Formats: sequence, structure tokens, C-alpha cells
Amino acid sequence: MYDPTVARLTYRALLGRRRALILFALPLLLIVIAAAVRGFSGADDQVASDLLGGFALATMVPIIGVIAGTGAIGPEIDDGSVMYLLSKPVKRPTIIVTKLTVAIAVTMAFSAVPTFIAGLILNGNSQQVAVAYTIAALVSSIAYAAIFLLLGTITRHAVVFGLVYALVWEALFGSLVSGARTLSVQQWSLAVAQKATDGGELVTSDVGLPAAVILLIVVTAGATWYAGQKLRTLTVAGDE
Repeated sequence: MYDPTVARLTYRALLGRRRALILFALPLLLIVIAAAVRGFSGADDQVASDLLGGFALATMVPIIGVIAGTGAIGPEIDDGSVMYLLSKPVKRPTIIVTKLTVAIAVTMAFSAVPTFIAGLILNGNSQQVAVAYTIAALVSSIAYAAIFLLLGTITRHAVVFGLVYALVWEALFGSLVSGARTLSVQQWSLAVAQKATDGGELVTSDVGLPAAVILLIVVTAGATWYAGQKLRTLTVAGDE
């Protein structure tokens, strides 16, 4: 279910010069903001939780997920080069799983690592805030990569729709509107983060841990499966 050649081509596409600059920009901004906040206000657990939750988890992680998830397959579909890949003796599920694996790895690297570094800068991991949000970033990276990879197989405007989802649904409604939080990847990952902090008050979620885990698995597996189905449709269309 993993093809090294497909993985290498996907890494090359995602880490090209233009995308690499975008991928580095938000993590760098987070670390700079964390250093500035620590310098001006000192170590404060609540401030650390607010910044990591409000910017890192609610904004940075989903945007990086958009770039990695849609970029793993969307451009190939847009320019038609995916048909060359589909003509090779590689199973369609293998292509999707490989590209998803690469998208997850890139999303984790550019979101979880800077989140942890920012957490250490802000409060030195007091009350395990840095660890908790790092775990949340890792968990949400998996779901976001699958969702946006699927989006890349559905529409040529995947980046636009992905950014709208990330900035409007996750960053705005997922943080502020109580009814929408149940269907927010951010809240599902926060449930896992809350467990990592032993139910501390700094990291909370509107979704219980069992429900969050089930929803994460269902969404990730469902998005991956449907992306594979869409790839099969593209194959048929190309053959015809």
C-alpha cells in the first residue's frame, strides 16, 4: 500500500520552492509571535494555551493541511499528468495511501514541530501545554490531510474551498460557535490533547474522547476511501 516512487514524486511536488516558502512561513510566524509574547509578558500558562489553541491549532494546522493535502494530488489532476501515473502498474489504492502518507508527514512536520517549539518558548511546557497541543496537531494533521486530499480529487478549486473550510469553519465556527464544535476536527483533536493533560482546565474540548476518536477514524478512513473511488473514476474517464 506504499510506493516509494510515488512518494518521492509527491515529496518533490510538495517541497518545491514555492510551496516550501508557504509551508515555512506560518510556522516561522508562530515561533516569532511566541518569542515576542514571552519577551513582553513572561511565562504564562493561559496565554500559552490561548496562542497555541487560537493560532497554531485553529489556523496554522488546517492551512498547512490544505497546502499538503491538495498539493499531493490536485496539481497532477489539473494538468492531466495524473493520467501518466495511472497508466503505470500501481494499484489505485496504493497511489492514494502513498500520497496521503506523504501529506500527513508534511503536515505533521510543519505543524506539530513548530507548535512544540512555540510551547516551550511560551511556558517551558508547564502543565504539559506544549505536549498537549503538539499531540493535538499530530492527530488533526491526519484528518486534515485526508480531507484535503479528497478535496483535491473532487474539484479544481480545492485550495480555495480548503482555505474557506480552514479559516471559516475551523478557525471561526470551530472556535466560537458551540453548535459547530461537535463537527470540528480541531475539537476532536483537543479531546485527545485534554486527555494528555489529565483533564486540565487549560485544554478543553466540547467533544468527549470516545466520540472524538470514532469521528477522527471515520472521517479519515471515509475520505481516503472516497478519494480512491474518485481516482478510479478519473482512470475510466482517461481510458474513454
